[in-house]
Amino acid sequence: MKISEAVFAGSSTRISQKPKRKLPEFAFIGRSNVGKSSLINMLCGKSRLAMTSSTPGKTKVVNHFLINDSWYLVDLPGYGYARLGQKGREEIASVIKDYITGSQEMALLFVLIDSRHDIGRIDLDFLAELGEHGIPFALILTKCDKQGPNVLAAQMERDREILLQQWEELPPVFCSSSQSGRGREEILDYIGNILDTI
Repeated sequence: MKISEAVFAGSSTRISQKPKRKLPEFAFIGRSNVGKSSLINMLCGKSRLAMTSSTPGKTKVVNHFLINDSWYLVDLPGYGYARLGQKGREEIASVIKDYITGSQEMALLFVLIDSRHDIGRIDLDFLAELGEHGIPFALILTKCDKQGPNVLAAQMERDREILLQQWEELPPVFCSSSQSGRGREEILDYIGNILDTI
């Protein structure tokens, strides 16, 4: 699938504030500074669609982008940024939970993981919560260009072993790089396949 048009469609902190036009939604989430905005910009072929920042915790609202006038790409706030303080973390957690448990239009949630590190406890806890709510998700490993193929393969195997301690069946996993464009076609084709079944 190709993205020919990507337009900002609105920000919200509650389901009731989402764009009124009901279309399938594919949401993206991950720990703060995992490279989410850069990945979204790479997928859409626009350098400044989702605002990137070197400061973690920048996105505090749910941003909808209308893609090809037929579906939404949804940029969710990052989770687990300690410096926000307890109150700030609770507010963002509330925004995230309201969306992922309440959006009837969300077809899939992409959870982004930094490919350079083991999947962390905070990620595992988040994935467990998705499982409890029966929310369909896939994993995207980011920054896959930052290490050699052997190191990356070893890290992916380690992550697989960590996940298998908690999950009987593993979700789809994609490798990506916002710098090289790696993973773009695979991720968009996967979205396209799901859209064909809706």
